[in-house]
Amino acid sequence: MSVPFIQQYRIARYIISNKLRGIKRYPLVLMLEPLFRCNLACSGCGKIDYPDEILDKRLSYEDCMRAVDESNAPVVSIAGGEPLIHKEMAQIVQGYVQRKKFVYLCTNALLLDRKMDQYTPSPYLTFSIHLDGNKTRHDNSVCREGVYEKCEQVIRKARARGFRVTVNCTLFQGETAPELGQFMDRMMALDVEAVTMSPGYSYERAPRQDVFLKREASKQLFRDIFKLGKGRNWRFNQSPLYMDFLAGNQTYHCTPWGAVTRNVFGWQKPCYLLVGEGYATSFKGLMEETEWERYGTGVNPKCANCMMHCGYEMTAVEDTFSHPIKAARVALFGPKTTGPMAPEVPFRYPEAVPAPARLLSVVKNEKDTTKQVA
Repeated sequence: MSVPFIQQYRIARYIISNKLRGIKRYPLVLMLEPLFRCNLACSGCGKIDYPDEILDKRLSYEDCMRAVDESNAPVVSIAGGEPLIHKEMAQIVQGYVQRKKFVYLCTNALLLDRKMDQYTPSPYLTFSIHLDGNKTRHDNSVCREGVYEKCEQVIRKARARGFRVTVNCTLFQGETAPELGQFMDRMMALDVEAVTMSPGYSYERAPRQDVFLKREASKQLFRDIFKLGKGRNWRFNQSPLYMDFLAGNQTYHCTPWGAVTRNVFGWQKPCYLLVGEGYATSFKGLMEETEWERYGTGVNPKCANCMMHCGYEMTAVEDTFSHPIKAARVALFGPKTTGPMAPEVPFRYPEAVPAPARLLSVVKNEKDTTKQVA
């Protein structure tokens, strides 16, 4: 793990404060999607398939400040779409930094080269560069040649200027541990602070559904990656117990309120990965109106293969507070890569609704929401 001490300290203080006040549900991360417009058309996404009237919408600076003030989350992950398209993005980031929020500005890096002068290096600001593996793998994922090379150039420039830089790597079908080992070695050579790595979630709007990993395959792949990484000083931007979960050594339920989402539709229920579940008009409404017990692996068929950090990182953090010795052992020795895996959570839901019916429901819900927003 390679999270700076000041960030660990402030997050720990925030968690302890909520526990002392008896608050059971609180977010670690605000997932801000201030727009859906993007300059890429990645095969595992689909956000740009919204109609132009949605793609043209933007959250204002005031909207973005209100969202973080309402949620009080210590970490803000700004995604999209491509957030650097937003004309007020530098002002938004500055507003968050002034509030001492840890900002991860997620970007495909295509615009960062010429927009970097708008930002100032800070321990509260990290450029999170989207890189899904090596050159061939990444360029295929984003459906455009030359993007990987551009990312490497921008990473070097940002690091030379003193910016914090991490890489966000999503794993899909066909990945191998040796290939990802070479990728990790390359990222360390580029002096990125750390890599956030997780298996891709089968986002319903994604144009391709055959690229996503299933749970068992994900766990074995991460075991192979961690085994290969022994002694190589790879830096991951994740908690030790979440990494142990990825390797199949922990039985965790999702904590969907751990990363709450505010986008152009409102506060998305229950997380940014599930579309068609509805929106709340306020953070308070999101926390009080969402039927949280209806979501998560073993509860909702849409969540069956999800192992994403947005849902499970907070579970791992809570487990760290409950079992610090276990967490310290994993931090010291790394995840277990052999032996039987931990059992899955029991599955309690009926047979899944056929995909076409689900998609019709999603489209109807989003059309209704669009009318309400307009």
